Amino acid sequence: MIRYPKPLQQGDTIGVTAPSSGVDKVLHHLVHDAKQQFEKRGFKVDVGETVWTQNKAASAAKEIRATELMAMFHNPEISAIIPPWGGEILMEILPLIDWEEINPKWILGYSDLSTFLFAMTVKTGIATAHGPNFVELRSDEWEPVASQFLNVLKAHEGSSIEQHSSEQFQSKWQHEAPNDPYVYKLDSPTEWKVVGSTNIELEGRLLGGCVDTIRHLVGTPYGNIASFQKKFLNDEPILWYFENCELNAADFHRSMLQFVYAGWFENAAGIIFGRSPAGQEVGGFTVLDSMERIKELTGLPVIYDADVGHVPPQITFVNGAHGHVIVEKGKGRILTTFR
Repeated sequence: MIRYPKPLQQGDTIGVTAPSSGVDKVLHHLVHDAKQQFEKRGFKVDVGETVWTQNKAASAAKEIRATELMAMFHNPEISAIIPPWGGEILMEILPLIDWEEINPKWILGYSDLSTFLFAMTVKTGIATAHGPNFVELRSDEWEPVASQFLNVLKAHEGSSIEQHSSEQFQSKWQHEAPNDPYVYKLDSPTEWKVVGSTNIELEGRLLGGCVDTIRHLVGTPYGNIASFQKKFLNDEPILWYFENCELNAADFHRSMLQFVYAGWFENAAGIIFGRSPAGQEVGGFTVLDSMERIKELTGLPVIYDADVGHVPPQITFVNGAHGHVIVEKGKGRILTTFR
């Protein structure tokens, strides 16, 4: 049975820690701006020491990162944890986490943060939220799709949240652009697509993250999907969602084949892929070629170009929750039920 954290309430404290990458000094203003925006909306913010440092591809030594993260889970004054952003080597801290001692509370993020989110849900059965990072919430207005993370974190067990695909997405990052009023600069029309079809309807337990990082959990204690389904899902099928940060088409395909051969898709309802800034073709082989082959190999329906990942905005996907996804004429919607 999936356990859901206590709903976030106005006046609660958000903990900000960096279990992957911290923030270089020249970008500290991004953290201050995001902190101010949460405070304007009635929340308190507790920023950890790891947020302010960055060395050798991580915020701090793995022991320090793990200790600060666990301290926030144990701190009764902190109601949710939102790291500043992702990074590269969060995987280092996984063996240092006392999974049996984690107090259920929301943790939100994506990219390398999905490494922890995925492992936490698979190991403990506690729901986690794949959505915007802290520094992306630094503007006066929160983009309508991305801002749904707050409704997710405020949801009560037994309730449902409906989210809809964006009208437009941002084709490339513009970190220097002013926040007037949004961080995101949406410039391209959104269209959710289905391999071999136009419309589709899928249901299953949501699970996924960044392919670049969670693929390395295959064969580890943090990627035992069969055990997770049996222990926490009563063998319900998984509705997978993935996003690709940096993999070219061939590397992406090898990663998907690894999931297939590891048995991750043996009891699944389908696969949802987010838009990607990567996926460069290799010798004429494209990511769409890979998706078509994975569909043929597994027999699973495949949705792609969805609002998830490194090409904003993104819907908040809840690992462990029940998802009902509908795609009609290029538009998508997902009903997340906390049961």
